[in-house]
Amino acid sequence: MKRVVITGIGAITPIGNNVNDFWVSLINGVSGAKLITKFDTTHFKTKFACEVRNFDPYKVIEKSILRKYDLYTQYALVSVQEAITNAEINFNNLNKDRIGVIWASGDGGVSTFEEQFGEYKLGNGIPRFNPFFISKKIINSASGIISIKYGLRGVNYSTASACSASNTAIIDAFNYIRWNKADMIIAGGSEASITESSIGGFNASKAMSVNNENYLQASRPFDSARDGFVLGEGAGAIILESYEHAKKRNAPILAEIVGGGLAADAYHITGTHPEGSGAQLGMSLALEEAKITPNEIDYINAHATSTPQGDLSELKAIEKIFGVNPNASISATKSMTGHLLGAAGAIESIVCIKAVKENIIPPTINSENIEAGFADKFDFTLSIAKSKTIKYALNNTFGFGGHIASSIFKKFED
Repeated sequence: MKRVVITGIGAITPIGNNVNDFWVSLINGVSGAKLITKFDTTHFKTKFACEVRNFDPYKVIEKSILRKYDLYTQYALVSVQEAITNAEINFNNLNKDRIGVIWASGDGGVSTFEEQFGEYKLGNGIPRFNPFFISKKIINSASGIISIKYGLRGVNYSTASACSASNTAIIDAFNYIRWNKADMIIAGGSEASITESSIGGFNASKAMSVNNENYLQASRPFDSARDGFVLGEGAGAIILESYEHAKKRNAPILAEIVGGGLAADAYHITGTHPEGSGAQLGMSLALEEAKITPNEIDYINAHATSTPQGDLSELKAIEKIFGVNPNASISATKSMTGHLLGAAGAIESIVCIKAVKENIIPPTINSENIEAGFADKFDFTLSIAKSKTIKYALNNTFGFGGHIASSIFKKFED
């Protein structure tokens, strides 16, 4: 089996449109929640979200072709270019047959679908659709466009496992490389779901916070007063490659990925298992593959969306795996970014990569009264970032449908 390392990362988030700005905001506890500007929220229960601000696609995408790409693809392309630049890649010097793209999204081009179908329904009944309608809205569009832009002919597909999709993509990329089926893979996910149908749909399912009077503090993972998640948007890109390939081209190595666990709750289409059985299995499989014990994990980036049932079931799963007062510190960065759905796993993997490299645990903000019975069991790293030597970090992601993905990142040692 090949060792797999991380050589580049890129991010578009509600609290920073590049990795450095994102990381600085994280460790300073900045909330990305603001009133929604993308549409009129007068008749919606939730009126706020974590929108990407001041996004400039033109530094990567030519103005003449921008109209061909949905916003989720634009986010993908910009984050990928940052990752490629940081990884110091010149594709002309590499075997593009062995470089692939595995890219995730939950909703794909949902804004394109809303716009085009809305125009059709409000028109005279004659179907006049944009010729790019289908290619803009499909979930696999971003993975295809990334490969076309850089001429990458290796494995290419999209993962669709809801909010665990981009963590699944990263784990798939890890496996392809360690099985020697690829030298390098661009993995990650993007989401542009702050739309009328998404806000309305999540409100109808009672999954989203309606704390409009206190929206800056609405995302409060593990807090006893949490009332649902806050929707976010953006993209996270990660360059994975074999250790040998990275060394041969003298690439900067940020971290190593050593384990990935994929499982299912097999319980409910939207609700997590009350006892966290799927999450427990996913973490166990990741630990087994990494060949480490739970006590060796220094940091857990929890899925923790701020929903009543979801946060509780994850805490129960963590307790079953790690016990009481484990070595691992826990934080939930969705308290700052909101929930990026299919892009969450990629963004939070970047958090883990930065944590093991910088030895800093970003905080959980807004959470003051931790779920009854758990406040004294774990180090929740509340409000203020903490310095700590971090060798191993674990990233949890769970999705509608019961999808589970847990990945483990290790401090790089040559």
